[in-house]
Amino acid sequence: MSHTPVESADLTWMDGDQPFSTRFDDVYFSRDSGLDETRHVFLLHNQLAERWAALEAGSHFCIAETGFGTGLNFLAAWQLWDTCAPQDACLHFVSTEKYPLSQTDMQRALAIWPELEPYASELLAQYRDLTAGWQHFSLANGRVTLTLLIGDLFDTLPQLDAGVDAWFLDGFAPARNPDMWQPALYQRMAELSRPGATVATFTSVGDVRRGLQAAGFAMRKVKGFGHKREMLCGQLEQPPEAGWQAPWFARPDAPGERCAVVIGGGLAGACSAHALARRGWQVTLLEREAAVAQGASGNPQGILYCKLSPHHPPLSRFIQSSYQYSLRLLTRTLPQNEETWQQCGVLQLAADEREQKRQQGLAAQGYPDSFLQAMTAEQASALASAPIEQPGVFFAGGGWVSPPRLCEALLQHPLISVQTYRHAIALQRTATQWQVLDAQGQLLAEAPRVILCCAHETSTFEQTAHLPLKAIRGQLTHLPANTQSAELRTVLCADGYISPSRQGSHHLGASFRFDRLDLQPSEEENAHNLQLLQALSPALHQSLQHTAPSGARVGLRCTAPDYLPLIGPVVDATAFADSYTALGNDASLQPDCPAPWHPGLYVNVAHGSRGLISGPLSGELLAAWINNEPLPLPRELAEAVHPSRFLLRQLIRRNATDRPKRQRQAAD
Repeated sequence: MSHTPVESADLTWMDGDQPFSTRFDDVYFSRDSGLDETRHVFLLHNQLAERWAALEAGSHFCIAETGFGTGLNFLAAWQLWDTCAPQDACLHFVSTEKYPLSQTDMQRALAIWPELEPYASELLAQYRDLTAGWQHFSLANGRVTLTLLIGDLFDTLPQLDAGVDAWFLDGFAPARNPDMWQPALYQRMAELSRPGATVATFTSVGDVRRGLQAAGFAMRKVKGFGHKREMLCGQLEQPPEAGWQAPWFARPDAPGERCAVVIGGGLAGACSAHALARRGWQVTLLEREAAVAQGASGNPQGILYCKLSPHHPPLSRFIQSSYQYSLRLLTRTLPQNEETWQQCGVLQLAADEREQKRQQGLAAQGYPDSFLQAMTAEQASALASAPIEQPGVFFAGGGWVSPPRLCEALLQHPLISVQTYRHAIALQRTATQWQVLDAQGQLLAEAPRVILCCAHETSTFEQTAHLPLKAIRGQLTHLPANTQSAELRTVLCADGYISPSRQGSHHLGASFRFDRLDLQPSEEENAHNLQLLQALSPALHQSLQHTAPSGARVGLRCTAPDYLPLIGPVVDATAFADSYTALGNDASLQPDCPAPWHPGLYVNVAHGSRGLISGPLSGELLAAWINNEPLPLPRELAEAVHPSRFLLRQLIRRNATDRPKRQRQAAD
């Protein structure tokens, strides 16, 4: 799957402040009053004020929209949500957009509506560098989420996993944008809708009304806004028959009591606890050490390393979406300073010809320069304030982060209770609760939901012993800065990396050792890390090669065979094999027996060396699984990181391997 470049919206400005699309020869909103039109068409005729006032505490509501445009509809809905909905309810807004506005154009367009400024400013603080695919935003302290599907909606909507309560059928007029107003769209709307879902649209065109009716919506004409005589609104009355869905990737039952135990205080645990607490969950986090972030998440500097492939396999697409969400989370969570994080940019250098071709392939795919930009050696040297001898690509939004400071900030929430010196080694299930036990069999905590975030040690629990987790040792070297090295302005990375000076020290890394799992630093690995610097900048290497390290730190990364993390619900492995053994004879079978879930048990592990990038979005994905919310990733990517994927592959491969033997035995 190749990357599809994002084409920005082509705008002109009429009367000084009216955005007009030159591509579609149409206005973005009413010349009379765009905000009043939004309220009339989409808010009033989806009955949102009444429906939101009647919501139960802790519930959530999903709006899906075609055509995000200036974001006006979203901001108006958010404003009404603030007025009508319970304080602990969550609004999920999903919107498609093929031609996103730039941040500058959006800011100019929204400046027309001063009453929306508090909402617009929070959105605009995170709205930048949009690339194709899913772009997830967490706003209003978690009370509102926005997921932008950037690309053609006929590519993105088929991958959306959501239960939609109300549709904003927007976009430019059918006569101006006929490619969007198609029966395939209306059918997909019906497939994604919850029972009783509503729809409203500004148009009253007969083809649109008939298309929606054919998809199962009961439509009617009502008075339009301003000079427009009529518009359409309606409700889903005849839901389409649900197609087959792989039960091993289905959603487990939705939660009752909103409380959970998270085991593990590293990045995965902190991000999981944070995502749930922002949704109103009471979370107890158990950490076996004296403080959080003592394992692999305890390095003083971690790098926002976003290595992508021009062919965009699942790993690359997952990393891209995760990287952009991590930057949004950092922007709203941590102030930038020498203690917490610096958005100094990351230079990925081409260590050999193969890597140079990969980078050239990426640079040719139309990413915005603010996201990824090709650099010559001379340009890289000027940018880094250090002599660089090879070309590379520059990620301007990247930089370094202190993982312990990030974990601490994420866990500073009134609904999160951090309990240290709590070494969980076993789980047992009662009728409604998980009980977490220590080595002496003492009860540490209990809750209906448990999330295991304890890296490779997750496989020591009986319920998750089948997960193929592997520990890989890595050592980071602390090196005092000197006058020359202190001038380094960006992160440099290839096979290894060096960070700009933080509190007088650089951090070089990191080794990959498969032959030992102890935590004792070694001089051999310090020397290896220093040698990695030679490939990044021979001049920096020469400057620092005789500097004695001030220390080193060893951690154990947790990885899976396919290098993707494991995020989601856990099944009973034995019962899984019994339920789906027939797939080994015919992988095309569509069994309908429900997956044998361990009720309320989830994992978030195997982030390898990418935890700073993948951790934050993994927390959002986990919360979406648990809360039965719209997934913040395409369905195929959510399945690519699902914990059941290995059991399924193992089952099919084992039976496929045994099949010739069985066939020979039958023939004999």
